[in-house]
Amino acid sequence: MRKTALLMFSLLLALATVATAGNSKKKKKEEEKQGYQFTELKRLPATSVKSQDRAGTCWSWSTISFLESEMMRLGKDSVSLAPMYIVWNTYNEKADKYVRMHGCMNFAQGGASADVNWAIKNYGIVPLEIYSGLNYGENIHAHAELDGVLGAYLKVIVSNPNKKLSTAWKKGFDGILDAYLGAKPEKFTFRGKEYTPMSFYQSTGLNMDDYISLTSFTHHPFYTKFALEVPDNWIGEESYNLPLDELMEVLDKAIDNGYTFSWGSDVSEIGFLRDGIAIVPDMENTETSDAEIAKWVKMKKEDKQAKLLEKPGKEKTITQEMRQEAFDNFQTTDDHGMHAVGKAVDQNGNKYFIIKNSWGDYNQYHGYLYASYPFVAYKTTSIMIHKDALPQALKDKLGIK
Repeated sequence: MRKTALLMFSLLLALATVATAGNSKKKKKEEEKQGYQFTELKRLPATSVKSQDRAGTCWSWSTISFLESEMMRLGKDSVSLAPMYIVWNTYNEKADKYVRMHGCMNFAQGGASADVNWAIKNYGIVPLEIYSGLNYGENIHAHAELDGVLGAYLKVIVSNPNKKLSTAWKKGFDGILDAYLGAKPEKFTFRGKEYTPMSFYQSTGLNMDDYISLTSFTHHPFYTKFALEVPDNWIGEESYNLPLDELMEVLDKAIDNGYTFSWGSDVSEIGFLRDGIAIVPDMENTETSDAEIAKWVKMKKEDKQAKLLEKPGKEKTITQEMRQEAFDNFQTTDDHGMHAVGKAVDQNGNKYFIIKNSWGDYNQYHGYLYASYPFVAYKTTSIMIHKDALPQALKDKLGIK
């Protein structure tokens, strides 16, 4: 009897062990299937996600989105502003500078946050419903033809075929802008009130002088200002140069204190996934066998990205030197502008910024993405933010009033 009981106990123990092992494997598989699970810590108000479509105007859409959130932070009603009104004005100014420089300047669709601030300060702003910029038989923004026509036109002008610039060239250029984007409104009625673009700007509560640009590179002294050497910074925007840890501290605390920011970044990295994740995977330093690393190296890009989406993994520790090397080697360029509106953590406690993109409702997060802190630290070119988001001691050190 005792032997039978012992046998039964051993059998039950074995069954329990098998069941536990089975449940453990099942749980592990379920966790792997879950992918990234985010818990949002804070999400600040933003207008609806828009699409830049087939136009290289992310800089305008992202900065406009940032300013729309700023209006809400200042207690104003939610209003979608017109990015193409900004594009008209910056193309106009860029053309003038291009001609004065005899064509020795970048002339393309790209730009920076400072372009938006400059345009609003000088020409005001209008609501999106007043000026769509779609005046060329399309229902989406498609600027390849416009950009090609403008570029070709300017090449003729700077070649100076008459040995003297005509008085008509700028009118001709502006005529192209009007034909494609539409003539700029001098007056308009919005929500029952009549405005000019400048009076509407004054009604927003925004002050373009309150916004500053921040960056972090070692080829200029820290705590000074310099014009970041990227092709799209044609306007010569100066950024305050902070050590990387201080820059990340500013961005982290800004969200906590209710400030969003416009984010310029490189998106060419393998860890920038259209599924809504931006990470800097560290395959070399994970606990992975040589065979698995060799397999990873041979994978196609799309297969690697699918693998990265399975679950959160180890990311690289970003240093000031890594940032600088990537910038100096053209591995970090001013690819894309987006808008940071919040903070989140994944199931492992890793921290992310919640980013509003301008590619429409294109992924499971409906046009938003989660950019890890290492990604932001590594790939940020510059950010635009309200000066009051900085701690007072840092403002004093930078000489910001």
